[in-house]
Amino acid sequence: MKYGIQMYSLRDITGDDLEGALKAVAEMGYKQIEFAGFFGHTADEINDMLKKYDLELIGTHSGWEGLRDNYEETLAFHKAIGNKRYVIPGADISKKEKLDKFIDFVNDIIPKLKAEGIELGYHNHAHEFIPTEEGIYIHSELQNRTNLFFEVDTYWAFVAGKDPIAELERLGDRVKMVHLKDGTPDGNGLSLGSGSAPAAAVKAYAQAHGLDIVVESEGCNPTGIEEVSRCMDFLKSLD
Repeated sequence: MKYGIQMYSLRDITGDDLEGALKAVAEMGYKQIEFAGFFGHTADEINDMLKKYDLELIGTHSGWEGLRDNYEETLAFHKAIGNKRYVIPGADISKKEKLDKFIDFVNDIIPKLKAEGIELGYHNHAHEFIPTEEGIYIHSELQNRTNLFFEVDTYWAFVAGKDPIAELERLGDRVKMVHLKDGTPDGNGLSLGSGSAPAAAVKAYAQAHGLDIVVESEGCNPTGIEEVSRCMDFLKSLD
């Protein structure tokens, strides 16, 4: 089983030493990389790092503003690194006016990106599953009014009071990737196997349904490297 890693999990070092972080996760056994920023590195440098450590780019967490404000430059960079999945890691869309504008934007940009070989996705936190002050369920709006694919962060769904497996089943083929993570119901993220989220069940479901599994850990406790190493130990204990 190939496991991905969201590099936000190592945010304590990626800004200063992205290559060192990639080397470390490769040595742990992670095979796929989901970036959370490139920290000034060129596309050639990113490609060289991935090749050097035999890592596969599985996607990126990249703000939608880059597509809005610098489309050609953003597109060129992602094509140059071979990115096929541009995942929006969240957005300020808690008000209906902002949500409507966001939906209009993504509906316009999705076919343009598709023509370039890139899928546009959305990564949830807890609040998208909880009604806003205006009574809107953001995730439902995105599901019903766009063709975004979903990277379901199963821990944040759990924090929102949802059953992550039920959400994965409900969303069906709209889900391409899962964030596998753990923690407590009050939003305190922990390494896999250390919390009360159904991490083992999510892993089994994702594996059975051919979903890409991307580990993300919130705590950097005491460092990102040590935390994601514990996550890999947990995964190996299940295999």
